[in-house]
Amino acid sequence: MIRTVCKLGKRIRCTARHWQSIVRKHDALAKLEGAVTVTLQHPRYIRLSKEDDDVFPYYAPRGKYVLCVVCRHLNGDGFIITAYLTDRIKKGVTIYETDSDHL
Repeated sequence: MIRTVCKLGKRIRCTARHWQSIVRKHDALAKLEGAVTVTLQHPRYIRLSKEDDDVFPYYAPRGKYVLCVVCRHLNGDGFIITAYLTDRIKKGVTIYETDSDHL
């Protein structure tokens, strides 16, 4: 189970069952549960989804890829929808950006 407070101050959660569902789709994440938590706490970028104003992709560098953790925010809480490694950051409105690496 993942429980943390993200960079935007939201309490983010992901049940063990949902995390296993994500890992089944994206097996490269099997040992990256800790990196997902760090990405939520110390992202390089946070974007606003183009399709949904309550969905926020969090991005942090991970080797030659970028770890993307997609969350839905509801009031003071939120939950992880999915996570994956990618080689590019999706377009959208940037609501947070830093040049610091924490991973």
